[in-house]
Amino acid sequence: MTPILTENTFKEKMLKLFDDNLRSNFSSDNEYIRNIRKQAIGDFVKFGLPDTKTEGWQGTNLSKPLMLEYKQHFKPFEKDVDVEKIFMCEVHDLESYLFTQLNGWLVFKDESLSTLPGGIVVGSLASAFKAMPRVIENHYARYSKVSNNGFVALNTAFAQDGLFIYVPDGVVVDKPIQIINIINLTENLFIQPRNLVIMGKNSKLQLLHCDHSLLHKQSLINSVTEIILTENSELEYYNLQNKDSDSTLITHAWVEQHSFSRFLSNTLTLNAGIIRNNMNVNLNGQGCETNLYGLYLVDKEQHIDNNIMVDHQKPNNNSNQLFKGILDDQARAVFNGHILVRKDAQKTNAYQKNRNILLTDKATVDSNPQLEIYADDVRCSHGSTVGQLDPGAMFYMRSRGISEDVARMALMNAFASEIIHKINIAPLRNRIDEMVTKRLRGELSICDQCILDCNERRKYSFDIDLSRINC
Repeated sequence: MTPILTENTFKEKMLKLFDDNLRSNFSSDNEYIRNIRKQAIGDFVKFGLPDTKTEGWQGTNLSKPLMLEYKQHFKPFEKDVDVEKIFMCEVHDLESYLFTQLNGWLVFKDESLSTLPGGIVVGSLASAFKAMPRVIENHYARYSKVSNNGFVALNTAFAQDGLFIYVPDGVVVDKPIQIINIINLTENLFIQPRNLVIMGKNSKLQLLHCDHSLLHKQSLINSVTEIILTENSELEYYNLQNKDSDSTLITHAWVEQHSFSRFLSNTLTLNAGIIRNNMNVNLNGQGCETNLYGLYLVDKEQHIDNNIMVDHQKPNNNSNQLFKGILDDQARAVFNGHILVRKDAQKTNAYQKNRNILLTDKATVDSNPQLEIYADDVRCSHGSTVGQLDPGAMFYMRSRGISEDVARMALMNAFASEIIHKINIAPLRNRIDEMVTKRLRGELSICDQCILDCNERRKYSFDIDLSRINC
């Protein structure tokens, strides 16, 4: 067990754990990975973990989850685990290449690395370390910033496994790749998944990443994902977070975009304990398109923090951010959106919006949109709104005989639908629409037997003029 009591004791225990694993579980690493780990643990000791005094972390207090004791596993679980029996939910009519990560390790039946049509390689990152060392060395840990983030440094030092995707030049993946990250242990678990996605020139991929919990145990997940988009490549990245209230999820994504690449991200948070999402996009080429969307539905004492950084380094690029949240009870949301336009990034178009609905006077939102502009020929704007359901729209609906509860549901659905409709995979869009409706009704929660009722195809409709609703 790894007790986390104070920052100093945590550092000491992580150092001892690192030294022990360097001689055992990390002993088969090649020289590149080994040096990366050593540098990262040094950076972790130097910078430590962020707290509420750290720039950009003022709104998220992690002291409680860091006081708990967790178990870390440095060897994979049994390979004959039948994931389908553990996780029965699915997206109706969605055909995908499905990969599952159980308690921090990729589960596979036959090969740890699969070769799909067109030469696409997908599978275990731990296996890719050994099978494709040159590809790994060209990209792994070259985009994520270790030196100023203790969580990223810790992940880089201890990363064991995760999803590896390589799409060759000119290949369009014929169906989405789906990774399901499941926690299903009766012990408190600390895992640090690492994902690497490499898109070749003129390639295209839709990627669905799902985080779920099946048991209500304390868990701490510290994940890092690096995405490389080379010239004229396109990636749609959908991130579905449906965690229990006892979980702490910290995600870091670094996206490196080259000329004329296109990146769409949509993060949908339906349940949470504490979630901190860090998205960093670097536009390192001309003609790039970046669209970042997010929807978060939190209640009780759940906490969601979205921290977005879009770095415009080159001219003639477009970026757009739209994040929406609905908060109930004593829930709290934080949004830090930062757009940086460097001196050479002329002809930049960059937009950012954060909109929130508070259903109680105890729910809180801390919204901080930021623009940092050093070029003079740009179009940039940002905005933030925090309010309640539109009383004018409520009156309009009530005057047409619609009950208050149904009117509230319709308004919340209309508010959320803008983000849902940004999903370009029709079966996924329909499923998320279903899940959001259930979540807003209070019917959707985490349970051991999976109450999502995947076989139910209930239709919801509201006979109103949605154009009269300001969302």
